[in-house]
This record gives sequence, structure tokens and C-alpha cells, in this order.
Amino acid sequence: MGVTPSEEPVPPRPRSKAQGPVPHPPLGVRIRAGTVADSTAAARLHAEGITTGFLPLLGTRFLRRLYRRIVCEPGSFLIVAERDDGTVAGFIAGSEDTRALYRSFLRHDGIVAAAPVAGRLLRHWRRVAETLAHGSSGGGAPGRGAELLAVAVDPPGHGQGIGGSLVTAFLDEITRRGVTDAYVVVGEDNPAAVALYRGAGFHTADRFELHLGTASLLMQWVPGS
Repeated sequence: MGVTPSEEPVPPRPRSKAQGPVPHPPLGVRIRAGTVADSTAAARLHAEGITTGFLPLLGTRFLRRLYRRIVCEPGSFLIVAERDDGTVAGFIAGSEDTRALYRSFLRHDGIVAAAPVAGRLLRHWRRVAETLAHGSSGGGAPGRGAELLAVAVDPPGHGQGIGGSLVTAFLDEITRRGVTDAYVVVGEDNPAAVALYRGAGFHTADRFELHLGTASLLMQWVPGS
């Protein structure tokens, strides 16, 4: 399920029997590469659908700048599920180098993005530091390959296979980019997300605390797993 053209066709990724058939979006929904214009929808879906971590506490304005940077950064990407009426039903974001993404965001957007939420950043300084450490070479429990940063689907799209289609598109995109491995960090107390990733071939590689007192799973994907 490619989202952008390439000069050389990418062969289909092998799937194990445990993964089952490749998920497809429902009729009336298409998967495409995200643009800067989609950053607003991604920010809204993140704020409404992802309640863990501290990013939702910073509001949609901050998130909009973050997703705009993800679109603009060459090593990162945004993919969206769009309905026939033009509404964005879901998104997934990834990065080949999370550390480089965070550094670029801080360099280009940091002051403007942080100023309106300075109080909230100070109140949650520990979580800010933990998140930035995760994106550094010294961060806890780093995975191999590209990182699946976030995925969210709006309530009307739940149970329709949109989430699975977005994860498939993410894996197709990193394959197109020549990346052979991927990982995602997910809260241990989020069984729906854990099941989604396992269905796509991710397996639990480690258990750690990204944020103090909250257990997270490092889930790793390799071709054919």
C-alpha cells in the first residue's frame, strides 16, 4: 500500500501466517501522503485520541507545529487516511531518525511553539526531559530502524480497519525508503494499540519506563516477522 511514487517498484513485503491478510481501508477511504495542510487534522486527532504522554497537554497549536515539522523534515513523514468528502479519518507519523527530528523541531520551531505553553512545559518538565532523552542516542530502550511516532483514528473510523491500513502504509513507506527495521513505543496499559502492532508483525522486545512510573513496551518489527 504505497503512498508516494518511486522510480523503482517496491516488492510486496512478506507476511507471516500469524499476521493474516493485508488490511485494506474501507470503501470511501484512501491512504495518501500527508502534507503541511494535514498538520491541523493530525494535531486535532492526536489531542483527541492519544491521551497518554504529555504532548496532548500542550494543545493543538503546539502539535500542529510538530506535525508540520514532521512533514517538512526529509527523514520523517506523515500519512493520512482521507474520506471521499475530504475529511481526515486518521493519520500515522514516522521518522527514520527521531533524534534529528527533535533537533530540527527545537531549532526551527522551539521558541515559537514553546512560548504559549511555557507554563505547562515547566509543570511537566520531567516528562519533557524524558521525551527528549528518548529521542537521543542515550535515551532509554531505543529500537532499531524507523520509529512509528503516533497513530490515531477518529471515533467514526474505529473498527473499520483504518488503523491497520495506516500501519501497513507506514511499513510500506519505510521499505520504500530502504529502511529494514521499525519500532514503536506503546503504553503497556493500551491493549488495543498493542494488538494493532502485533497484528502488523511487531513483537515485544523490551519493557521499560519512558515516563517515570508508567510501563511502556518497546515493540520491534523486522521484515517477515
